Amino acid sequence: MDERLCILTVHAHPDDEASKGAGTVARYHSEGVHAVLVTCTGGEEGEILNPAMNLPEVKADIASVRAAELARSVEIIGYDEVALLGYRDSGMAGSDANSHPDSFAAAPLDEAVGKLVSEIRRTKPQVIVTYGEDHSGYPHPDHIRVHEISVAAFDAAGDGDAYPGAGEPFSPLKLYYTVWSKTRILRTHAKFLELGLESPYDERWLERPDEEEKITTSIDLRGFEEVRQLALLAHATQVDPTSKFWFGLPPEVLRTIHPFDDYVLAASRVETELPEDDLFAGIRARRPSHHEPAR
Repeated sequence: MDERLCILTVHAHPDDEASKGAGTVARYHSEGVHAVLVTCTGGEEGEILNPAMNLPEVKADIASVRAAELARSVEIIGYDEVALLGYRDSGMAGSDANSHPDSFAAAPLDEAVGKLVSEIRRTKPQVIVTYGEDHSGYPHPDHIRVHEISVAAFDAAGDGDAYPGAGEPFSPLKLYYTVWSKTRILRTHAKFLELGLESPYDERWLERPDEEEKITTSIDLRGFEEVRQLALLAHATQVDPTSKFWFGLPPEVLRTIHPFDDYVLAASRVETELPEDDLFAGIRARRPSHHEPAR
């Protein structure tokens, strides 16, 4: 197959690329897959969670600080390209930032979809990874908008009549949603207790809906288990290095609990058998047509 394999992930803010699927991207990058990150906002509204970074000069230049953090995270993970859609962080639901004229939430949907379509046509990914439609656990306006534009762009990118100024039509073949496995949560919680440690997983976490039945695809992270933690640490304003949630267990323990990233296959233009252990299942052994309808 003479066409390069490419994965494109769509994230709302700097640091989302670290917490969701970092090990997956690192693994595919190591295999020669071209990895593209689309970050929709600059993260200007992100709360500084690391006391050591809660400084006046950091607050005054938060956009530049977060851009530098993103660059470090991207290098750790192994992304080959980063595309910034250029929107402002919309803040949490109900905040004044939602109505800022430059915010992602306030931008015309068609405009934002067109920007993502342009990146898809430019980089030609067979696989796109984004957020699912259920935001009940974290109803951030920017995460909701990421889902909306990703689904629309997946369909529109191959349509020659859609966004004619955004490049030559190209149809990605598979669309995935990230999902945080309940199995991971329960096993991590149990390990804290087993070691006599206080678990950061309270009832709110333990009572979250179980989405295990939705998972179609699990990526083995052996050899890349610690990429997420290292990438998170690069976001020094957003991640407290003393956080029990991210760093409460020793790395040698954490890597044994659930060394997988889990996904939901939302749309596919190729035949594949579920469950999968590869986001490129059904793609690696075929020459894709770029104008196939999704099933």
